[in-house]
Amino acid sequence: MTLDRRQFLHATSLAAGLALPGLAAAQSFPARPIRYICPWPAGGSTDAVIRAIAESAAKTLGQQIIVENKPGAGGMLGANELVNAKPDGYTLSQLPHGVFRIPHMQKTTFDTLKDFTWIACLTGYTFGLVVPADGPIKSVADLVAYAKANPGKFNYGSTGTGTSPHLAVEEFAQRAGIQLNHVPFKGNADNMQAILGGHTMAASDATGWAPHVASGKLRLIATYGSKRTKRWPDVPTLDELGYRTVSDSPFGVCGPKGMDPAITRTIHDAFKKTLDDPAVLATFDKFDQTVIYMGTEAYTKFARESFTAEKATIERLGMAAKG
Repeated sequence: MTLDRRQFLHATSLAAGLALPGLAAAQSFPARPIRYICPWPAGGSTDAVIRAIAESAAKTLGQQIIVENKPGAGGMLGANELVNAKPDGYTLSQLPHGVFRIPHMQKTTFDTLKDFTWIACLTGYTFGLVVPADGPIKSVADLVAYAKANPGKFNYGSTGTGTSPHLAVEEFAQRAGIQLNHVPFKGNADNMQAILGGHTMAASDATGWAPHVASGKLRLIATYGSKRTKRWPDVPTLDELGYRTVSDSPFGVCGPKGMDPAITRTIHDAFKKTLDDPAVLATFDKFDQTVIYMGTEAYTKFARESFTAEKATIERLGMAAKG
């Protein structure tokens, strides 16, 4: 059965007409400012990095990218926002590594594997454990010895329950056979205020502690990467000390599920281009972050694999939700 020319042209124009609204939306994107959620407090290391990325990507997109801080809940408030946002590309967020593990620990409003578009991964943290420079703890060995002699009395702050700085220390503590008291904060700024004010004995965090280490107020006793850092080559990693703990938490930019592929690609390309911007790279260097790039497909695969891996970690630490 064949179509005559008139029927063919009518069918073709009808199909094109149906496709035009989506095509037009993609071609005109962005037509207004974009909201990029930073689920951590203003003034912290993640906030500084996200603002540098947003400013750079805005130049490529030709529209302002407004960074909105939504701290609390272990960095999960950005994920909660994306669940209810339109998939039009105008609401984006950083999704920290906690989205892969917190759902295994408690009920969440989102489904990590179904509710997000993993647009691009851009960088990752350097995490470390710091103590007051004038205190009795000079090394990880000192900390372990103190904790064994004083069970449950050593407290440390982190950026929230279920975050990478929290879970890395819990994993280390389990492997060391010690029990530490965890004090969760909303972000880096609060965590630093607590240790500098003498309210906590240690802080596990990304490198917002770097200026305080450089000034001599805090002592860095371990980092959590797979190898030592360039800036602190004399500081050992938890892994090399025998505690088999590695954490760097890659992150970038994500959106709600169901985004138009053309809009996703436009956002991806603009944010990927930030990795060539000297101002962005200088901000990465300031906070000892490296380029960790993954495109949409690779980032989506990473999300699936991380969700499975974190389930095993949470179960091993005995922190899985009961139900």
